[in-house]
Amino acid sequence: MTLRINVPDLAFAAFLVALGAFAFALSAQLSVGNAAAMGPGYVPRGLAILVMIYGLGLGLRALFSGEAAFPTVELRPLLLIMGAVALFALLLPVAGLAITSFAIVVCAGFASYDVRLRENALAALVLAAGAVLLFVTALGLPIPIWPG
Repeated sequence: MTLRINVPDLAFAAFLVALGAFAFALSAQLSVGNAAAMGPGYVPRGLAILVMIYGLGLGLRALFSGEAAFPTVELRPLLLIMGAVALFALLLPVAGLAITSFAIVVCAGFASYDVRLRENALAALVLAAGAVLLFVTALGLPIPIWPG
């Protein structure tokens, strides 16, 4: 019997196990307690263990699910999505939530190869209005809506 490894799933499984182990290590100093009197480390450790178990299960499945190559990484979507995150961090303090939301949706929209400018702008407008309504109006967060 030959192993036909699904490399992308195996790589993600290794990432999940490493992430779970890291979270478990970070919560090592917190007391766990028990189910009746949970300590501050109860939920973080439990979630870390669940993430590691899921990663191990995914890794085992990857060993037997059939061969799959690692996909090529497309630079345009990767850079534009990372750029949208950076744009959010840079613009929010100076431009306000409405303009920042509009800008990051437009930026992220161009990550698609079949982007249509009119649809992208309309989606950005609707999502920016939704962000203002949700975060400022409904939740009452002290985020400036406009520059100033």
